[in-house]
Amino acid sequence: MKATDMLNKIKETLGVELSEEVKLAQAALENGTIIEAEEFAEGKEVFIVTEDEKVALPIGSYKLDDGQELIIEEEGIIKSIGEAVEEAPEEAPAEEEVEAAEEEKEEMSYATKEDLAEVKSMIDEIKAMIEKKDELSVEETVENIVEEVKEELSQVEKVNHNPEANADKALHLYSKKGGTTTMDIVLQKINKFKN
Repeated sequence: MKATDMLNKIKETLGVELSEEVKLAQAALENGTIIEAEEFAEGKEVFIVTEDEKVALPIGSYKLDDGQELIIEEEGIIKSIGEAVEEAPEEAPAEEEVEAAEEEKEEMSYATKEDLAEVKSMIDEIKAMIEKKDELSVEETVENIVEEVKEELSQVEKVNHNPEANADKALHLYSKKGGTTTMDIVLQKINKFKN
């Protein structure tokens, strides 16, 4: 059963007649997408029209083909609609700022080839020092680890496994520890008759 048929049955059962049909307004976005709303106004629902269904318009800012801008901050709900606002160009810097920037440029000087060569030699010296320290530290670290392992091994006591060790076997004689029971007395009398 279609939705319209169900709606008509409900109307018949309730005895309600709806004389007004809701007509939706349509508009197109710049990219040609058709959108639909009851009214293109703040707080109204807006949908993208597809062949199968209507989809709520995602959050964002959209330009309509008539030049208006549509802003959606909650999915499917219009926050605002109006003329597109163009960003104002940045103001030109004041004369004082221009003069300050020029002074900074004058204070900065470019490095010469000699300066660069000197910096390069310093960097090479630092690299050599770091490599020496790394080599020494690696050798020292290996020696320290070997010494620590030797010390730990010397402190470990040797353990001999002896599977033939005497184990104390407890002999449990249950009959001597307990008192005489009726069964014991009967068995003793039976034993006397056999002798």
